[in-house]
Amino acid sequence: MRAKARAHTNIALIKYWGKRDEKLFLPTNNSLSMTLDQFYTETVVEFNPDLKQDKFILDGIEMNPEETAKVSRFMDKIRRYTGQSHYALIDSINHVPTAAGFASSASGYAALAAAAMKASGVSFSENELSIMARQGSGSASRSIYGGFVEWQKGEKEDGSDCYAVPILEQDAWDLRVLSVEVTHEVKKVLSREGMKRTVETSPFFAGWLAAVAEDLVEAKAAIDKRDFIHLGETLERNALRMHATTLGANPPFMYWQSSTVKVMEAVQALRENGIHAYFTIDAGPNVKVVCQPEDEEQIVDDLSELDVVQNIYRCKVGPGVSYLEG
Repeated sequence: MRAKARAHTNIALIKYWGKRDEKLFLPTNNSLSMTLDQFYTETVVEFNPDLKQDKFILDGIEMNPEETAKVSRFMDKIRRYTGQSHYALIDSINHVPTAAGFASSASGYAALAAAAMKASGVSFSENELSIMARQGSGSASRSIYGGFVEWQKGEKEDGSDCYAVPILEQDAWDLRVLSVEVTHEVKKVLSREGMKRTVETSPFFAGWLAAVAEDLVEAKAAIDKRDFIHLGETLERNALRMHATTLGANPPFMYWQSSTVKVMEAVQALRENGIHAYFTIDAGPNVKVVCQPEDEEQIVDDLSELDVVQNIYRCKVGPGVSYLEG
């Protein structure tokens, strides 16, 4: 009744932006990501008949009732699905620098789902695990797998066809992601709030849905052919399209800062000088630069000279969920 799992973060190359069902975390569009090697969460789940409620420890600190309640609600879903009746001790360690702009929710809920499902003693498929992780954090569905992953939005109301699938294994294409930190301040509009506001009020959202479907086709074709320039142009365009929707929301909002734009312009300048680098930006101000191994050092050197850059974290393509106990 105990298991330990590790799951890695991922970066969306084709963005997930908008839900068709808030409760079940069902997205309005398919998305595509690359799992990263450097940042991960390790979680132990141990079901204990003597516990009167779930106990949640994060990075060695027992969480307050509010944070524990969030995890308990997710654990209730695991218990209903597996038939497990006991409460659990959940002990999780994040190896994710939140300042780098990587959401630990993806690796966190993927590791939690994997450890809890394993500790329950039932057998389960990776599809089932992806569906379960999705109900904690949408992007967690993609962290079940390594390499390049597509999260399929599905069509069914119950979400039974909404899960991630691998499209290219970890070792098949060596790309790099440089996370460029320009600030560690908490963003004013959280991702879930911004997504909901955009869906409900932005006149640009319908255009986003049409465009993202085209971008997905382009990105998958580029990955299939290992065409980096094609992939880079597609992922950068997709990120800009996503952020454009926020400007049309009511009230409008923006995740970028002036430092964000400086890094974007620097990446574009690198391309003008023959260095193949492309940026993508999630719901926040920090920038991810996608490049090939042979260009990594030059890009790091150039971006490090910008006065707005606080740190650069280097990542390679990473693995899927692994079990360390159980």
